[in-house]
Amino acid sequence: MIVTSPLKGLIFKLMILILTGAFLIPLTANHSSAGYEFNLSISDKESGFSFSVSNYYRVPEREVIIIRERGIEEDELPVVFFIAKRARVSPDVIIRMRLSGYSWMDISLHFGIGPEVYYVPVKETVIVGPPYGKAYGHYKKYPRHRWHMIRLDDDDIVNLVNLRFISEYYGIPPHEVIKMRAEGKRFVVMDKELKEKKGRHKEEKDKGKGKGKGHE
Repeated sequence: MIVTSPLKGLIFKLMILILTGAFLIPLTANHSSAGYEFNLSISDKESGFSFSVSNYYRVPEREVIIIRERGIEEDELPVVFFIAKRARVSPDVIIRMRLSGYSWMDISLHFGIGPEVYYVPVKETVIVGPPYGKAYGHYKKYPRHRWHMIRLDDDDIVNLVNLRFISEYYGIPPHEVIKMRAEGKRFVVMDKELKEKKGRHKEEKDKGKGKGKGHE
Protein backbone atom coordinates (compact mmCIF):
# COMPACT_ATOMS: atom_id res chain seq x y z
CA MET A 1 0.00 0.00 0.00
CA ILE A 2 1.34 3.41 -0.92
CA VAL A 3 1.15 5.96 1.89
CA THR A 4 0.66 9.51 0.68
CA SER A 5 2.66 12.38 2.13
CA PRO A 6 -0.29 13.93 4.03
CA LEU A 7 -1.06 10.53 5.58
CA LYS A 8 2.61 10.06 6.47
CA GLY A 9 2.54 13.42 8.22
CA LEU A 10 -0.56 12.49 10.18
CA ILE A 11 0.91 9.14 11.27
CA PHE A 12 4.13 10.86 12.32
CA LYS A 13 2.22 13.39 14.43
CA LEU A 14 0.21 10.63 16.11
CA MET A 15 3.40 8.72 16.96
CA ILE A 16 4.92 11.84 18.50
CA LEU A 17 1.81 12.42 20.60
CA ILE A 18 1.81 8.81 21.82
CA LEU A 19 5.51 8.82 22.69
CA THR A 20 5.32 12.22 24.35
CA GLY A 21 2.35 11.12 26.39
CA ALA A 22 4.10 7.94 27.48
CA PHE A 23 7.04 9.91 28.86
CA LEU A 24 4.97 12.83 30.13
CA ILE A 25 2.68 10.82 32.40
CA PRO A 26 5.35 9.53 34.81
CA LEU A 27 7.11 12.86 34.79
CA THR A 28 4.04 14.82 35.79
CA ALA A 29 3.13 12.22 38.40
CA ASN A 30 6.51 12.60 40.09
CA HIS A 31 7.82 16.05 39.33
CA SER A 32 5.23 18.41 37.91
CA SER A 33 3.50 20.35 40.67
CA ALA A 34 0.14 20.09 38.92
CA GLY A 35 0.42 16.34 38.42
CA TYR A 36 1.75 15.77 41.92
CA GLU A 37 -1.12 17.66 43.51
CA PHE A 38 -3.65 15.78 41.42
CA ASN A 39 -2.40 12.29 42.23
CA LEU A 40 -1.69 12.90 45.89
CA SER A 41 -4.79 14.88 46.74
CA ILE A 42 -7.01 12.09 45.47
CA SER A 43 -5.53 9.56 47.91
CA ASP A 44 -5.66 12.13 50.71
CA LYS A 45 -9.43 12.54 50.34
CA GLU A 46 -9.78 9.31 52.30
CA SER A 47 -9.04 11.14 55.55
CA GLY A 48 -8.31 14.84 54.99
CA PHE A 49 -5.68 14.50 57.73
CA SER A 50 -3.06 16.32 55.67
CA PHE A 51 -5.45 19.24 55.25
CA SER A 52 -5.93 19.50 59.03
CA VAL A 53 -2.17 19.31 59.64
CA SER A 54 -1.52 22.02 57.05
CA ASN A 55 -4.12 24.30 58.63
CA TYR A 56 -2.85 23.82 62.16
CA TYR A 57 0.83 24.30 61.34
CA ARG A 58 0.12 26.90 58.63
CA VAL A 59 1.98 25.17 55.84
CA PRO A 60 0.81 24.35 52.29
CA GLU A 61 -1.21 21.14 52.14
CA ARG A 62 0.84 20.02 49.15
CA GLU A 63 3.97 20.13 51.34
CA VAL A 64 2.34 17.89 53.94
CA ILE A 65 1.22 15.38 51.31
CA ILE A 66 4.65 15.23 49.68
CA ILE A 67 6.23 14.53 53.08
CA ARG A 68 3.81 11.67 53.58
CA GLU A 69 4.67 10.29 50.16
CA ARG A 70 8.36 10.32 51.09
CA GLY A 71 7.70 7.65 53.70
CA ILE A 72 6.52 9.44 56.84
CA GLU A 73 3.48 7.80 58.41
CA GLU A 74 0.33 9.92 58.63
CA ASP A 75 0.28 9.91 62.43
CA GLU A 76 3.88 11.16 62.39
CA LEU A 77 3.24 14.15 60.13
CA PRO A 78 2.45 16.50 63.05
CA VAL A 79 5.70 15.43 64.74
CA VAL A 80 7.74 16.59 61.73
CA PHE A 81 6.28 20.09 61.89
CA PHE A 82 6.26 20.21 65.69
CA ILE A 83 10.02 19.60 65.87
CA ALA A 84 10.86 21.68 62.80
CA LYS A 85 9.03 24.69 64.24
CA ARG A 86 10.83 24.49 67.57
CA ALA A 87 14.20 23.70 66.01
CA ARG A 88 13.69 26.52 63.48
CA VAL A 89 14.77 24.34 60.60
CA SER A 90 13.13 23.16 57.40
CA PRO A 91 10.88 20.09 57.74
CA ASP A 92 13.14 18.50 55.12
CA VAL A 93 15.99 18.43 57.67
CA ILE A 94 13.80 16.54 60.13
CA ILE A 95 12.57 14.12 57.46
CA ARG A 96 16.08 13.24 56.29
CA MET A 97 17.15 12.47 59.85
CA ARG A 98 14.04 10.38 60.47
CA LEU A 99 14.43 8.40 57.26
CA SER A 100 18.09 7.83 58.18
CA GLY A 101 16.98 5.88 61.24
CA TYR A 102 17.01 8.46 64.04
CA SER A 103 14.32 8.16 66.72
CA TRP A 104 12.09 11.18 67.39
CA MET A 105 13.78 11.61 70.76
CA ASP A 106 17.25 11.57 69.16
CA ILE A 107 16.17 14.19 66.64
CA SER A 108 14.68 16.36 69.38
CA LEU A 109 17.79 16.20 71.55
CA HIS A 110 19.99 16.93 68.53
CA PHE A 111 18.31 20.33 68.31
CA GLY A 112 18.30 20.90 72.06
CA ILE A 113 14.60 20.11 72.44
CA GLY A 114 13.95 18.32 75.71
CA PRO A 115 11.11 15.94 76.62
CA GLU A 116 9.38 18.69 78.62
CA VAL A 117 8.03 20.27 75.40
CA TYR A 118 5.93 17.19 74.71
CA TYR A 119 4.05 17.35 78.00
CA VAL A 120 0.37 18.24 77.64
CA PRO A 121 -1.34 19.30 80.89
CA VAL A 122 -4.52 17.35 81.66
CA LYS A 123 -7.06 17.92 84.39
CA GLU A 124 -7.32 14.25 85.27
CA THR A 125 -4.88 13.44 88.05
CA VAL A 126 -4.61 9.77 87.09
CA ILE A 127 -4.07 8.38 83.59
CA VAL A 128 -4.07 4.62 83.60
CA GLY A 129 -3.33 2.21 80.78
CA PRO A 130 -2.05 2.56 77.23
CA PRO A 131 -1.19 4.45 75.24
CA TYR A 132 -0.72 7.46 77.54
CA GLY A 133 -0.15 5.77 80.89
CA LYS A 134 3.53 5.08 80.23
CA ALA A 135 4.35 8.56 78.92
CA TYR A 136 2.61 10.36 81.77
CA GLY A 137 4.15 7.87 84.16
CA HIS A 138 7.57 9.26 83.20
CA TYR A 139 6.49 12.83 83.96
CA LYS A 140 4.97 11.72 87.24
CA LYS A 141 8.08 9.79 88.24
CA TYR A 142 10.47 12.74 87.94
CA PRO A 143 10.12 16.23 89.43
CA ARG A 144 9.75 18.92 86.78
CA HIS A 145 13.35 20.12 87.10
CA ARG A 146 14.51 16.61 86.17
CA TRP A 147 12.25 16.07 83.18
CA HIS A 148 15.31 16.40 80.97
CA MET A 149 16.22 12.88 82.12
CA ILE A 150 13.09 11.37 80.59
CA ARG A 151 13.50 9.34 77.42
CA LEU A 152 10.29 9.03 75.45
CA ASP A 153 10.00 6.40 72.74
CA ASP A 154 8.59 7.03 69.27
CA ASP A 155 5.05 6.02 70.22
CA ASP A 156 5.07 8.33 73.24
CA ILE A 157 6.11 11.32 71.15
CA VAL A 158 3.63 10.57 68.35
CA ASN A 159 0.80 10.21 70.88
CA LEU A 160 1.68 13.37 72.79
CA VAL A 161 2.17 15.57 69.73
CA ASN A 162 -1.10 14.40 68.22
CA LEU A 163 -2.84 14.87 71.57
CA ARG A 164 -1.87 18.54 71.50
CA PHE A 165 -2.67 18.88 67.79
CA ILE A 166 -6.15 17.31 67.87
CA SER A 167 -7.08 19.00 71.15
CA GLU A 168 -6.09 22.49 70.05
CA TYR A 169 -7.23 22.19 66.44
CA TYR A 170 -10.75 21.10 67.36
CA GLY A 171 -10.94 22.98 70.65
CA ILE A 172 -11.66 19.94 72.82
CA PRO A 173 -10.15 19.00 76.22
CA PRO A 174 -7.09 16.73 76.03
CA HIS A 175 -8.80 14.05 78.13
CA GLU A 176 -11.38 13.56 75.37
CA VAL A 177 -8.61 12.79 72.89
CA ILE A 178 -7.01 10.45 75.42
CA LYS A 179 -10.32 8.63 75.81
CA MET A 180 -10.74 8.18 72.05
CA ARG A 181 -7.17 6.97 71.72
CA ALA A 182 -7.67 4.49 74.57
CA GLU A 183 -10.61 3.10 72.58
CA GLY A 184 -8.15 2.23 69.83
CA LYS A 185 -8.94 5.06 67.42
CA ARG A 186 -6.15 6.29 65.18
CA PHE A 187 -5.61 10.03 64.98
CA VAL A 188 -6.58 9.97 61.31
CA VAL A 189 -9.94 8.50 62.30
CA MET A 190 -10.37 11.01 65.14
CA ASP A 191 -9.70 13.86 62.74
CA LYS A 192 -12.28 12.54 60.27
CA GLU A 193 -14.96 12.03 62.93
CA LEU A 194 -14.38 15.40 64.58
CA LYS A 195 -14.37 17.14 61.21
CA GLU A 196 -17.70 15.52 60.31
CA LYS A 197 -19.14 16.39 63.71
CA LYS A 198 -18.06 20.00 63.28
CA GLY A 199 -19.65 20.05 59.82
CA ARG A 200 -22.96 18.70 61.13
CA HIS A 201 -22.95 21.24 63.94
CA LYS A 202 -22.43 24.05 61.44
CA GLU A 203 -25.25 22.78 59.23
CA GLU A 204 -27.63 22.60 62.18
CA LYS A 205 -26.60 26.09 63.25
CA ASP A 206 -27.16 27.47 59.75
CA LYS A 207 -30.56 25.78 59.54
CA GLY A 208 -31.48 27.30 62.90
CA LYS A 209 -30.61 30.75 61.61
CA GLY A 210 -32.70 30.15 58.51
CA LYS A 211 -35.74 29.13 60.54
CA GLY A 212 -35.32 32.17 62.73
CA LYS A 213 -35.41 34.47 59.72
CA GLY A 214 -38.53 32.74 58.40
CA HIS A 215 -40.49 33.62 61.54
CA GLU A 216 -39.51 37.27 61.46
